Amino acid sequence: MKYLLLEVGNLNGLVFLLIAIMLGPAIVLAIIGFAVKNKNKKAAKILFILAAVYVIVSLGVCGALLTG
Repeated sequence: MKYLLLEVGNLNGLVFLLIAIMLGPAIVLAIIGFAVKNKNKKAAKILFILAAVYVIVSLGVCGALLTG
C-alpha cells in the first residue's frame, strides 16, 4: 500500500528523453562543426571537441541514472 502512492503513471517516454538529452546537443554541435569547417577550421575543431566531451560526460551522468 505504501508503494502505491509512489506510482506516477506511464514513464515510457522517460528513456527516450534521457537519450535525447545525452546525444541531442552533441549531434547539434557536430552538425554546426561540419557547417563551419570550410570557413574556420579552428572553430570547427573546438566544436568537435566540445561534442566529444559532452557525449563522454552525458553518458556518464545519464548512464548512471539509467542503470540505477
